[in-house]
Amino acid sequence: MRPIPAAVAALGAVAFVAGCGGVSQRTSRLGAASPQVARRMMEQRLQTKRLDYTWLACIALSRTYRDVAITRCNVGFGIDPHVEAYCVVLKDGRLVTNHEDPSIPCKHDNAGWDKTTITTS
Repeated sequence: MRPIPAAVAALGAVAFVAGCGGVSQRTSRLGAASPQVARRMMEQRLQTKRLDYTWLACIALSRTYRDVAITRCNVGFGIDPHVEAYCVVLKDGRLVTNHEDPSIPCKHDNAGWDKTTITTS
């Protein structure tokens, strides 16, 4: 058996390390969803799932998830006052909520209580 020349071994090591870089590219990239983007994406999701909601309001929070700003969307369902909070971030450009990923913090806070929300039917 012949010894492997140093140049071939080095090239193999570079290829191996470059291949390992592909693993980091598969890691999910998190991003903040502005209230406008979160609202648009939540509307699409609610309509796709054919959920009957009466209103939707999104607001930026001061909290973060893995150093990414969280946006909270409150959704009013049904005639009785049932409001469900969804704290959202973008993961690889997709909307991810605390309902899908419970590690996204979504405890109650008073963000948005001083804002006026106008909805249209």
